[in-house]
Amino acid sequence: MKKLIALTALAYSVVGLAAPKAQWLTVDNEVLAKIRPKLNKSVQTLYSAQGATVVQLSQAEVEQLSAVIHDELHRCGGFMAHDSFEEAQTALSQQGEMYFAKQAVFADYELNQAKTVEPMVAQVQEASIRDMILKLSEFNTRYYKSETGVKSSEYIRDTWAALAKHRTDVKVELYKHKNWPQASIIMTIPGTELADEIVIVGGHADSIAGMFGGSGRAPGADDNASGIATITEVIKIVMANNFKPKRTVQFMGYAAEEVGLLGSKDIANQFKAEGKKVVGVMQLDMTLNKGTADKDIVMMSDFTNAAQNEFLGKLIDQYVKVSWGYSRCGYGCSDHASWTAAGYPASMPFESTMGDINKHIHTKNDTLQNAGGDAKHSAKFAKLATAFVVELAN
Repeated sequence: MKKLIALTALAYSVVGLAAPKAQWLTVDNEVLAKIRPKLNKSVQTLYSAQGATVVQLSQAEVEQLSAVIHDELHRCGGFMAHDSFEEAQTALSQQGEMYFAKQAVFADYELNQAKTVEPMVAQVQEASIRDMILKLSEFNTRYYKSETGVKSSEYIRDTWAALAKHRTDVKVELYKHKNWPQASIIMTIPGTELADEIVIVGGHADSIAGMFGGSGRAPGADDNASGIATITEVIKIVMANNFKPKRTVQFMGYAAEEVGLLGSKDIANQFKAEGKKVVGVMQLDMTLNKGTADKDIVMMSDFTNAAQNEFLGKLIDQYVKVSWGYSRCGYGCSDHASWTAAGYPASMPFESTMGDINKHIHTKNDTLQNAGGDAKHSAKFAKLATAFVVELAN
């Protein structure tokens, strides 16, 4: 991909005079081109590479950016937030690490756990997924700075802990972030033989509606109560079957995804700094709405690991038995991008192609009823995620 560098004296002066509350973003170039007329004319292009550009925005402008992307482009994300210009520039400059995350083979993807997977997959229940979606949608908003955003993460923590109450080896914890009140949630099932190797299934726990998501109604049934409910169903099944994997398995609910993948970036960067060995990451962000007629599960092919995507295709054919295909979602569209940027293999099976995305997301109308009224589509993803965990962790 062609590099474009625009580091000018003016840009350096902007860097030097950055206000304390300003944020540095890496923004998808196609997204930036379309929304630039809506931005303040003083916003400068500071560095560009790998299909994304570094810009500096205030906190209010970041939320406006998110609103414009969803209201006018009808898509998710498209940007990642950073603490400094140097961090943002580095995120686009580490071509070797990101290339490695996308192209390397991190595990043996042979399917050999059918005797364990098939009975577990048969236990997936649409009704329990639907119930969790409805319960999360009852929070006025799960916005990362709101009181109900804090409470909703605690509710997820408590729900997961209750499912694992009979397992003294399993931990469910809140992961506190220093710059906002909402916590992420991490559940850990320790590996019995290869405990230093980690398999992760995650999705974001926050929701947003409109420009300032803290006060407005943001049920976020599809985006992303559906992903958290799908993960909860997988947890319910593996706990009910007393699953003890060879590799460590972690389930995660990320805070603050909607404002630049902040929660997953914190966690992925900590894992990288500590040298943790992650052999696979699945991101579940929107599983409720079947938007594409001829495809049930759509893998995002960009900023994901090619070999692991093929593995997911094999899992679908073997255990889920539905139609699937590929689409592209652009730079920073969900939390899988945080893991890819940190050098880890990630995949994002999605509910539709990006062109058929649910138009109700990021509004008060993102409800279960407006996505079909049931969780039958999400059940397919619960089956896939269950198969992913059992096959990859063993």
